[in-house]
Amino acid sequence: MAPGTPRFDAGRSCLDLLATAHPEERIGAPKELAEWIVEAGLLPVGTPLRQADGEWVRRFLELRLHADRLIRVGAAVPGDSLDRINQAARAAAPPAVRAVPGEKGRLVRELAEPVRCAALLSLLARDTVDLLTDPLARTAVRECGADGCPLLYLDTSRGRRRRWCSSEGCGNRERVARHRRRAALARS
Repeated sequence: MAPGTPRFDAGRSCLDLLATAHPEERIGAPKELAEWIVEAGLLPVGTPLRQADGEWVRRFLELRLHADRLIRVGAAVPGDSLDRINQAARAAAPPAVRAVPGEKGRLVRELAEPVRCAALLSLLARDTVDLLTDPLARTAVRECGADGCPLLYLDTSRGRRRRWCSSEGCGNRERVARHRRRAALARS
């Protein structure tokens, strides 16, 4: 991700992965992918990911495609996407972490062993499976109501009335557009 690019928090890791495609590709290079992995909380802060390469990017983009198909349309998707997600979920154990003493005696997380691409993909695929099979979470998945914004998020708001992926971004743009339409109507 470009420096200074805010990370969208959709409420689930698998939905955060889908958001990396909008408004432009955010994990198209190994460095961008490595930064996203840590920023998304998949690994402890400060974990170096020098092993991330073009093959990692390809595999993450492929998983994103299949997760997107399943989350957006569910069971109507060809079985290939479901097979790919299930295969990734069981391919490896998620990265093992441990607690170690940090600064001022506080415990911090660190990896127990070097991270593998398959372990991170498994983590995201398992989150996708959890989302798809949890009826409450599944019904809380929403698409942003702003024109041209395809982002999905988990609506955990009171009364489940959230309409936009971001109140500060899309919500503000929609409110400004609504105000302009009302002002134009008042003038005519």
